[in-house]
Amino acid sequence: MSATRRPAAAEEPAAGGDGAGSGRRPVRRPGKDELAAAYGATIPDVLAPGLDILFCGINPGLYSGWSGHHFARPGNRFWPALHLAGLTPRRLRPAEQHLLPQWGLGITNLAARSTARADELSAAELREGAAALVRALRSYRPRALAVLGVTAFRQAFGDPAARIGPREQPIADTPVWVLPNPSGLNAHWSTEGIAAELGRLRDAVRGGPEGSG
Repeated sequence: MSATRRPAAAEEPAAGGDGAGSGRRPVRRPGKDELAAAYGATIPDVLAPGLDILFCGINPGLYSGWSGHHFARPGNRFWPALHLAGLTPRRLRPAEQHLLPQWGLGITNLAARSTARADELSAAELREGAAALVRALRSYRPRALAVLGVTAFRQAFGDPAARIGPREQPIADTPVWVLPNPSGLNAHWSTEGIAAELGRLRDAVRGGPEGSG
């Protein structure tokens, strides 16, 4: 869970502020020194009361820490999979993350600090993040929690038997799904496979592909 961010921007929404237009400002990629400086940077959560689905990542990568946007690194499958699953009406850019609550979606992380790889986090950090996540669930009351990364879920919640899919036990009275990590480093899952799992979650929460949102 995070509250502050490093003030940088890799992408800008289209003119008009809602990201719906076709134009966009040029996108600049960070250099090695800028990525190194992003170690430990944090990104604000995208939260609102009563969301349909709160997505919980592991922690921001350095590209996201530099840009200030979740799942920002080129090659991350989160944004295209979200659209393929019918959870957003079009493919959003990371810089448009602020639009997610209008479709009942939000984003947080188990650990706030940016690292090059998720395995740089300690088990203690993940457990602390799990406790903070429970507090957020009690405050914001989403209809479902989707944790993006089965290994991190096992460590954070002490559940070595966890698998991809819905969990029998809720967390803070919130139904829980474990989903694949959308990072491009996760070669076990394709964009289409991740989208299929997101579609199962969408159907469960919204009552089918034609449900609300």
